[in-house]
Amino acid sequence: MDLILASTSPYRKALLERLRISFRCVAPHINEAALPAETPADLARRLAHAKAAAVAERNPSALVIGSDQVAVCGDRILGKPGGATAARQQLHASSGRQVHFYTGVAVLAPDQSPKVETLETIVWFRTLTAADIEGYLQLEAPWDCAGSFKAESLGIALFERINGDDPTALEGLPLILTTRLLRGAGLDPLRLQDIHLN
Repeated sequence: MDLILASTSPYRKALLERLRISFRCVAPHINEAALPAETPADLARRLAHAKAAAVAERNPSALVIGSDQVAVCGDRILGKPGGATAARQQLHASSGRQVHFYTGVAVLAPDQSPKVETLETIVWFRTLTAADIEGYLQLEAPWDCAGSFKAESLGIALFERINGDDPTALEGLPLILTTRLLRGAGLDPLRLQDIHLN
């Protein structure tokens, strides 16, 4: 079975590798701008589906996974900071507050209806000092991460608590949801020993 992850994200690739099934990564090349009046949850869902659909169109016999994540603090979407200045601003804005993360996952299989769902995770940030933020940014440089942290490593030290159904959701690809959608499309990672990686 040709399984494709519609992403070039090293974080999503590393997550999917945990399932020990063969897959390849293909860049989706889509416009990720939000639509007028689109909610963060709807944006994450639409972009996850759009990524999968763009790759599935070029690979019609493949099973394709798309995912997207939108982080929101108050009414502000927190994108990938791209550098220290924006990351510093994001962490200052998140300090002592709740940040909501909406992670959309889409699984498209030939001759099946699309399977698309969105998962919400809420993070409570500690009250961060300027020294906390500077120390973290120097140690981890999370310039390519929405919200300016890496939950899978030192970024976890920025939090007071997390509320969510999937511990991998903050890393960009919720594996509990993804495996459920894959099973619904006919691929069960626990029952496909012949395509497991060595």
